[in-house]
Amino acid sequence: MNRRTLPVTAALAATAALLLTGCGGGSDSDSKDNDKIAGADDGSAKPKKSADPSGAPAADKPDGVDVSLPKSMNLVFDWDRPKDKNEAAAMDDAANYLRAIYRGVDKRTTKDAAVTAYSTGGGRHYAEVQIKEWIKGGWTADGTRRHYQATTRSTPNGNSVEVAFCADTGKFLGKEVKTGKILKAKPSIKDFAYYKIVMVKHPTGKGLWQASRVFVETKAAKCQ
Repeated sequence: MNRRTLPVTAALAATAALLLTGCGGGSDSDSKDNDKIAGADDGSAKPKKSADPSGAPAADKPDGVDVSLPKSMNLVFDWDRPKDKNEAAAMDDAANYLRAIYRGVDKRTTKDAAVTAYSTGGGRHYAEVQIKEWIKGGWTADGTRRHYQATTRSTPNGNSVEVAFCADTGKFLGKEVKTGKILKAKPSIKDFAYYKIVMVKHPTGKGLWQASRVFVETKAAKCQ
């Protein structure tokens, strides 16, 4: 599989609290800062934080997997790629993981190839739970979700990378599939969340990273 850079635009959000609950082993209490990457098989002590990031765009089929979204779902990744190659690849695929979730929402399935490609373990479970909730509610998504203030840090063995970032979902709303009605909501602290996604190297896919754990801090004032 060929590693490709990713678009600086894309988004992921929900009406009310969808995608703001920790899943796949995560919770608000798990998301607090610590020296060890939660859920990562690091085999040792303190992961290093990446150097100041440096930037990057791309196409709809990284790794040969379609992660394209309808124009009504605008996922914006307002962040720069780290200089470390592994951390940059992990960050790219963390973005692809988020795209995969919303592609599943759009296609009304948890079985889309993008979900399978970019997630494993707890990350797969998290994606499936979120997609099912959108399907169950009879919603799709509409608008722009912005991701920013991203940082990365690696385990000493380099096999796991934590990608942390803020998300603003205030302009990313639910839309009823049957009627096309947009479910509007008043701006609030609930629009902001802080994510930590543990990305792991795919055992066979060259340059491919998968989300294995997801931790979410809701009502994240630090992201305002």
